[in-house]
Amino acid sequence: MYDREIRVDIEKEVLMVLDTTLGLRGRGLAFLPETRLLGALPEFDSMAIVNLVTGLEERFGMRVADEEIEGRLFATVGSVLAFVRHKVGLSPAR
Repeated sequence: MYDREIRVDIEKEVLMVLDTTLGLRGRGLAFLPETRLLGALPEFDSMAIVNLVTGLEERFGMRVADEEIEGRLFATVGSVLAFVRHKVGLSPAR
């Protein structure tokens, strides 16, 4: 139960960072794990990726190495969630 609550909280926090970073004015809070990002949202450009990574690092107290940044990481909301969960120790290594 506790693990599920943490996962839900992380999902909400990731959606908030996405929404703020992309300037979606609340639209991003309704995104689902299967919501496509890279190539699907005009707001999601290379500068947004840099800002998203920075926002996630700050929010979750994690570090993302340059070599970890690749296109598939930003394919969907679910891929970003899986990455954050991995970085904070809530899922197995990718």
